[in-house]
Amino acid sequence: MTDTEPLLVEQRGTVRWLLLNRPKRRNALDVSLIEALDKQITSAEADPGTAVIAVAGNGPSFCAGGDFHQFLELHDRGENPVNFLTDISACFSRIAASPKPWVAVLHGHAVAGGLELALACDVVVAADTTLIGDGHLTRRLVPAAGSSVRLPAAVGRGMSRWLLLTGELLPATAFAGTGWIRAIVPEPDLNTTATRICHQLADRNSPAQHRLKTLLHRIDGIAPEHALREELATFADNWEASSVADALRDFLAPHTTKADTT
Repeated sequence: MTDTEPLLVEQRGTVRWLLLNRPKRRNALDVSLIEALDKQITSAEADPGTAVIAVAGNGPSFCAGGDFHQFLELHDRGENPVNFLTDISACFSRIAASPKPWVAVLHGHAVAGGLELALACDVVVAADTTLIGDGHLTRRLVPAAGSSVRLPAAVGRGMSRWLLLTGELLPATAFAGTGWIRAIVPEPDLNTTATRICHQLADRNSPAQHRLKTLLHRIDGIAPEHALREELATFADNWEASSVADALRDFLAPHTTKADTT
């Protein structure tokens, strides 16, 4: 595997580390990254030598969300991006349902799809300077990969409504009282802390842990698959009913480079 691939994989003992590797786009989610992540879910679950999966980001951020360039490419071909978002949602649902524990290791930004990826994981560790939020409304979008479903359970009704309905980003320290983030540490300590937490989970690796993880997902709230379908349908309606593509073009225009247009 080369460092130009969208997802880097490193096996550290019984912990498989997955590194989102689109740093120039702040690890924005595109088709290639989701396909690579989906393959690693299958691989890690089938590997008896992997007890825990940790997902982190290369470069300045964990993940800034879906790749707007991908959205606009689909739109320009006459397609609603909801099909792409359906794949992302399904990938994150596989993580949430995985019998093995997943740990999200956040730094920089965990926004929109980045937040939704973290919400699908079992344990979250964050650098104290990480900016976290849903962020969709700031680009006239609505969630489509889980935040409207999973965020209230993670941080409570009040904070989730605020984050969803304003798009505001808050530092990781603002989440300290929610119980959602297991550890909030200075960024230089992030890798060490995340490694320790992964090892704690790996020490309990057993069929019983796998069954318990599966049970916890099965009883977590009411029929999340129905809620996720509603979320995707809302995204599709919003994309068609609003001038989202134009808003995204306006956002991307100042940042477009020659490479982006060739």
